[in-house]
Amino acid sequence: MPVESPSHLRGRSAIVTGAGRGIGRAIARRLAAAGANVAIAARTADQLAETQRCIEPRRAGGGRALAVVADVTRAEDVDRLVADTMATFGGVNILVNNAGTAPLATIEQMEPPTFDAILATNVRSVYLCCRAVWPHMSAAGGGIIVNISSMSSFDPFAGFAAYGAAKAFVNTYTRGLATEGRERGIRVYAVAPGAVDTVMLRSAFPNFPQAKMLAPDDVAEFVESLLAPACRHAGGQTLVVSNG
Repeated sequence: MPVESPSHLRGRSAIVTGAGRGIGRAIARRLAAAGANVAIAARTADQLAETQRCIEPRRAGGGRALAVVADVTRAEDVDRLVADTMATFGGVNILVNNAGTAPLATIEQMEPPTFDAILATNVRSVYLCCRAVWPHMSAAGGGIIVNISSMSSFDPFAGFAAYGAAKAFVNTYTRGLATEGRERGIRVYAVAPGAVDTVMLRSAFPNFPQAKMLAPDDVAEFVESLLAPACRHAGGQTLVVSNG
């Protein structure tokens, strides 16, 4: 839903990973509607094109969208994503690490390649993306990083042990980066949603009660609130967003 453009986001540039659908698409739409130029990244070109179509008709008073097909578990793809964003928008002020995967599997069911994919997508990608934008944010005098975690990092369902542990890494990594970034003007947060009505959640829990789920835009709205100047003295927290 289009929103009035807050001046603090107009003209800023953001990267949103996992932006092909769900929470990532909602965040990208919301930031663009608020005036930010948004580089949207995902592995699937068709999904990215749909996200871009969702953004472009709302450009009056809003920002532009740059679609970059990238696998953010690969260092070369992340470097290209950041380079393309810098070349197109002139900087990177905001990074939202949203890319994730959450296969439901007990330890007896989980094969090593699945475990490796969980770590690559939920842990390695956060490290790679933060590392890639860090020097640019430092040179610009600051920036904001939001890492999307999960309530599973505190209390994982059976079958979510590896996913919950990966997101617990995100929480701790966020605290450490916030300490490193404080003198550089870089704020770092983790946002831990509860159940969100997305394809990823429905694939794992098809019968999850609708009344206990958030909409993707609920998470996007909360992420946007962290980018406001009023939050400039905070950082390092893992902030829970839940509907049940």
